[in-house]
Amino acid sequence: MNSFTEENYLKAIFKLSSPDTDGVSTNSIAEELQTKASSVTDMIKKLSDKKLVKYKKYQGVSLTKKGKIIAISIVRNHRLWEVFLVEKLNFKWDEVHDLAEDLEHINSEKMTERLDEFLEFPKYDPHGDPIPDKNGNVYNHKDVTLADLKQNEKGIVVGVKEHSKSYLNYLESINLVLGAEIKVDDIIDFDRSMSASVNGKKLVNVSHQASKNLIIKKL
Repeated sequence: MNSFTEENYLKAIFKLSSPDTDGVSTNSIAEELQTKASSVTDMIKKLSDKKLVKYKKYQGVSLTKKGKIIAISIVRNHRLWEVFLVEKLNFKWDEVHDLAEDLEHINSEKMTERLDEFLEFPKYDPHGDPIPDKNGNVYNHKDVTLADLKQNEKGIVVGVKEHSKSYLNYLESINLVLGAEIKVDDIIDFDRSMSASVNGKKLVNVSHQASKNLIIKKL
């Protein structure tokens, strides 16, 4: 049986993994989990001994088939619990991440499948992140970020890349929530911030940092 900490490492490596790279750097993992690089090195050795990850010098860390199955299971649990907390218990989207962090470690396949059925098999969580199906398939967004839009282009908000409470509160304060329609009115050359309209109403400014973390389906 794996500890919660081990599972969190597997989830972090899965999140940071990309088809374009062979592995994830220990520094990236340390930053994601807000821990020391030396702690990451110790944990990678432990996970490697359990055949859950592979580590190659200069290439980084990658999940084994066994490690990936566990990581996807944790991600699936986390995102289903977020849907449950928002849709059934009326939590806000900025309140559910930490609660789901605890609930995701409940290791019961039967409960996960019952929860999925109860929620009528949702495809995305409240932040627009895709929920892996019971076979581990993940249908990632093929959409762009708000920062990719040009002047006068439009899109619908379908997800966020950052889940911090401050970021989600900021988006909510300017009505940039899931389903909102946004039109880019102007882009400032100096810092790539933009003026935009949300649901037909004028929005003064969106920073480049905010726009590059907002996933958009172009219209």
